[in-house]
Amino acid sequence: MSGLNVFIVSYDIMDPKRLQKVHKTMKGFGEPIHYSVFLCNLTPKGRVEMKAALFGLIKQDQDRVMIIDLGNVDGKVMDRVEFLGVNPQESERKAIVI
Repeated sequence: MSGLNVFIVSYDIMDPKRLQKVHKTMKGFGEPIHYSVFLCNLTPKGRVEMKAALFGLIKQDQDRVMIIDLGNVDGKVMDRVEFLGVNPQESERKAIVI
């Protein structure tokens, strides 16, 4: 066991300035896969740190953050995630032919 779990984190932030701060903060914890959706590989401590950072940025009565635990990083996590259309991993692997 690696001690890492994979999380999908999605958020709706009502204020553009807070949205920008949340997005910048989330870049420190994972990779964006959609607008306002991140894929994060976190230890239990990392999850607590992420939640604390987000809690300090959002307004509880206006904003919403959803954290989905996909389980242990075991090489099969992405088998549990399905995309229709362009897969973020595919869009990053664009070949250039010269």
